[in-house]
Amino acid sequence: MTLTVGPIAAGDLPAILPELARLRIEVFRAFPYLYDGDMAYEQRYLRTYAASPGAIVVGAWDGGRLVGAATGAPMEDHAAEFARPFAGRGFDLSQIFYCGESVLLPEYRGQGAGHAFFDHREARGRALGRRWSCFCAVIRPESHPARPSGYAPLDPFWRKRGYRPVEGLVTRFAWRDIGGEAETEKPMQFWMREF
Repeated sequence: MTLTVGPIAAGDLPAILPELARLRIEVFRAFPYLYDGDMAYEQRYLRTYAASPGAIVVGAWDGGRLVGAATGAPMEDHAAEFARPFAGRGFDLSQIFYCGESVLLPEYRGQGAGHAFFDHREARGRALGRRWSCFCAVIRPESHPARPSGYAPLDPFWRKRGYRPVEGLVTRFAWRDIGGEAETEKPMQFWMREF
């Protein structure tokens, strides 16, 4: 399997929104997100990247098949739930680049796509003159019944990239878990690095 990783032109995004949405739903069904996705919501969410002039969507392709993607945008262009904790701590939102999700089908992991996703997003943040890069990750208890045996969080990978969790910098975001009847809020821990 040979992966090609690179930014998707803004003009090409509308045509591949359904494919991106399906990919997000498929990958985020796994632990720790356990996300019971909705195509209509996903496409609305992904359109925010097409609308932000500073945003980037990076695709990972196996030939003509999209097998992974990562997103990023200036923090002020992202959802209020993500920006609010920073504003409350005195951060200047115009200095923060938010790295959204990175999704990659399991059979393509370990080939460098994760690093390429961060490389492209961090390059966009630096090009926009941002000081900080950040992302957030769901917090699930170690005793969660859906936690797979041998599950290994991505913390070592993120630390190798220079990111650290910021104590107390947590937001809450709601979605419906697989098997759930309604959306429930989950805590999301922010990780940051300075350029």
